[in-house]
Amino acid sequence: MSKILSFFMLIFFTSTATFGNDLDSSEKSIIEQDLSIGNSLSLESESMVEADNSNRYGFIALWKQSDWVAKGALVVLLIMSLGSWTIFVSKFFEQSKVIKECTMLKESYERGIIVSQIFKDLPKSCLLNIVYNAGKEAKLQTNTSDNSIDPANWVGEGIQSGINQVNGYLQNGLTFLATVGSTAPFVGLFGTVWAIYHALIKIGDSGQASLDKVAGPVGEALIMTAIGLAVAVPAVLGYNWLVRRNKILMEKITNFGNIFYVSFFQND
Repeated sequence: MSKILSFFMLIFFTSTATFGNDLDSSEKSIIEQDLSIGNSLSLESESMVEADNSNRYGFIALWKQSDWVAKGALVVLLIMSLGSWTIFVSKFFEQSKVIKECTMLKESYERGIIVSQIFKDLPKSCLLNIVYNAGKEAKLQTNTSDNSIDPANWVGEGIQSGINQVNGYLQNGLTFLATVGSTAPFVGLFGTVWAIYHALIKIGDSGQASLDKVAGPVGEALIMTAIGLAVAVPAVLGYNWLVRRNKILMEKITNFGNIFYVSFFQND
């Protein structure tokens, strides 16, 4: 009988110990899950804080925190940038078209084709038509007028007038690029001064020059300066490059004007 009781007691203590171990393992797993959840929440909170800090000093935050004066400066810089890039791209394709037309005319003239026939084949939108038609009109005026007009001088003046018209057409828009290149840094500087002014006001209101009171306005000031330079530098480079190409084009057009001048007195 005692052996039977001892056997049941042994089974009871064994099951109790096993159950206790199961409880300990389950508690450990619950604690580990709580720790992992806490770590993930802390990581998420840290990432949210970092994202919030990055959003506070981004370009969108700059727009939201700026007053109407700073926003006006940004809008002006945006208009300057869009206008300068639009003019640069349009003038580039325009100059490329004129270069192609000059090359076509030169090749045709070197093959011995007369000038009048060349301009019959050229498109009417060709800028060289302005020079040729100006000289042609001047030549017709000398034929219908009395002998008081010197045909050579009159035709030469007509061709020069056409060359000046082409030069004026090619120069259109370049003044805007020069204006943007010279004024955009000052617009950015104005935004910088205005942002520093706001920083000083915040320092005065808070009574202490803490980083959180100064960092935003100073960052705004630096961004405004950078935007002004980013608008001005491409405008200046584009202006200089286009002016250089215009100079080369006008030399070619002037040479063609001399060819037109000779052709008008060869009864082409």
